[in-house]
Amino acid sequence: MSAQPEPALLYSEEEEALRAAVRDLLTDHCDPADVVTRTESAAPHDVPLWKSLAGSMGLAGLLIPEELGGQGATHREAAVVLEELGRAVAPVPYLTSSVVATEALLACGVEDLLGELAAATTVAVLAVGLHVAPGGAVASVRLDSGLLHGELTGIADASVADVLLVPADDGGLYAVGAADATVTPQVSLDSTRPPARVTLDGVSGRRLGDAEPAVRRALRAGAGLLASEQLGLADWLLTETVRYLKERKQFNRPVGGFQALKHRLARLWLEIAGLRAAARNAADALATGADTDVAVAVAQAYAARVAVHAAEEALQLHGGIGMTWEHPVHLYLKRAKADSIAYGAAGTHRAALAELVDLRAP
Repeated sequence: MSAQPEPALLYSEEEEALRAAVRDLLTDHCDPADVVTRTESAAPHDVPLWKSLAGSMGLAGLLIPEELGGQGATHREAAVVLEELGRAVAPVPYLTSSVVATEALLACGVEDLLGELAAATTVAVLAVGLHVAPGGAVASVRLDSGLLHGELTGIADASVADVLLVPADDGGLYAVGAADATVTPQVSLDSTRPPARVTLDGVSGRRLGDAEPAVRRALRAGAGLLASEQLGLADWLLTETVRYLKERKQFNRPVGGFQALKHRLARLWLEIAGLRAAARNAADALATGADTDVAVAVAQAYAARVAVHAAEEALQLHGGIGMTWEHPVHLYLKRAKADSIAYGAAGTHRAALAELVDLRAP
């Protein structure tokens, strides 16, 4: 029996070039101060930035085959994009539309909608609560006389969606025009990925395929690549904290020279190195199909704790300035906290991993 090849966790030259291009765009068009201002407004999403990412750079179609107008890339490239979006806490619907909804449409083979997503003319959102883990219980709406009725809550980025992919009680997944639904914003800790309540009152929809396999595939990809976003968050927080501690002086010495703080930073660096390995492994597994469920469960069982710890350490080590609303560290803490329950909490993924590897609790 031949051994399975080891996953290639290092970044390729093409992936590094993609990273550089995305980071340059975000540096120019996603300043943290602007993100803070946007989250305090009635329109938290950065639509011009999304148009640049999705349209000008073609990133909306990374996972869509070339014959449908996409880039025909893999989850590894999408993971690199999400790392950079995480570093900037960019308020754009990339994860929800270009990953999760795209995966659901790929499972159903809906070529016309995939073409619209690749062309960046449409934003699609899977109408499943952001908290739902792969394989978890999914709320559905009622199909009555060919019309959809019901309410779904916690739907991330629904406020900027053109198309909602809605599970119904007949087992189907339906495409519904967002203009035909009532989308009501919900209060959330993280305003950069705002959830909403979606209400359907006798709305017609187009049946795309079976909901269960499509939703499972979509949520698995979302959970796996969310780890890359959490990696980007944690990496920015560590880098920014180290930079600040080199500049901040106390007793005429840089604060970063104090041994106790060095130990805290070293521990955080090790945790982020582990997160990088887990996130890269999940992205590679999604791209190759090798041990995907295990890789995703491992990544999400670990990622939330590291991202939240990085945000908490950054907040504390920035001292007084870190507690102010003007400093962007609070954006990262809120996103890290929200991500910690997105697509399943860490405990849910640990339980799933125990089942997968047959190591259940006694």
